[in-house]
Amino acid sequence: MSIDKTQFDTPGRSSGLLEVFRRNYLESLLVHKELRVRYRGSVLGMLWSYAKPLTQFAVFYVAVGLFMGMERNISHFVLYMFAGVVLINYFTEAFSNATRSVVVNAALVKKIYLPRQLFPVSSIWVALVHLGPQLVVLLVAALIFGWRPGLMNLAAIVLAVIIVTVFALGVGLMFAAANVFFRDAENFVELILMMATWISPILYSWTMVYKVFVDHGLTWIWTIYQLNPMTVAVELFHYGFWQPTISPEEILVHGQAGFANFSPAEIGEMNAAQAGSFPPNAYLWVALAFVISFIVLFVGDWVFRRAERRFAQEL
Repeated sequence: MSIDKTQFDTPGRSSGLLEVFRRNYLESLLVHKELRVRYRGSVLGMLWSYAKPLTQFAVFYVAVGLFMGMERNISHFVLYMFAGVVLINYFTEAFSNATRSVVVNAALVKKIYLPRQLFPVSSIWVALVHLGPQLVVLLVAALIFGWRPGLMNLAAIVLAVIIVTVFALGVGLMFAAANVFFRDAENFVELILMMATWISPILYSWTMVYKVFVDHGLTWIWTIYQLNPMTVAVELFHYGFWQPTISPEEILVHGQAGFANFSPAEIGEMNAAQAGSFPPNAYLWVALAFVISFIVLFVGDWVFRRAERRFAQEL
């Protein structure tokens, strides 16, 4: 009697993210479990998830907006910064929680079989749940400033969320696997997230970065800066929420976001209609950010699948 060996696979290995999509009921259970456990015994409940971004926003606004004068350089700086803070905090929560997800669920990993990718993916879903109300607050703030978006602005918002979600899941899968074997991975992620706020145009404008590097002949650094998917995602968020609230006259007259530092020739070169809202070659940077995010996701899934067979033993 022959045995069909095609039905067998290496123990502990799954079909990757495709198997997660086939088990959406389990995914839903994990998301609800994580939300319940996180706020068990808490008086404020989910309100705690907004304490950090609001505190961070207040500190940045006072230090950078008022003390360092960015409030005078960027029209509607409150909205400009808040849009960036909301997006970067979504990435921070998604990435950090995905990194810890397998270790936190060690009991489940050791006792029963289920696709291990469910844990990082559920962390992304929880971060998305927390992002929703923050987007509502951001939307209200934008409306107060006279937000009148077009289809391109709305598309930019959706695309920014997609880029951040895919990128966060990709790096989250990689570091979730690494964290099982080396718990220092969590600390390394904290360092990355600490830098994330400063290497993306949240507290300053991309025009300032462009001016500094191009003036010193360091165009290659500008290219590396723009190849960061988070940089492009934040710029897309600004284009979606902040740009519709300002006029071209504000950009040109008030030196919007450091725009006054450019010469007339540079202004023409960068397309004055878009200056202050999105960098030159915008479509190229967006396309590259989209491609890079999915490459990171595929690599992250591959690394995770290679490592998951040893999770139970290591935990």
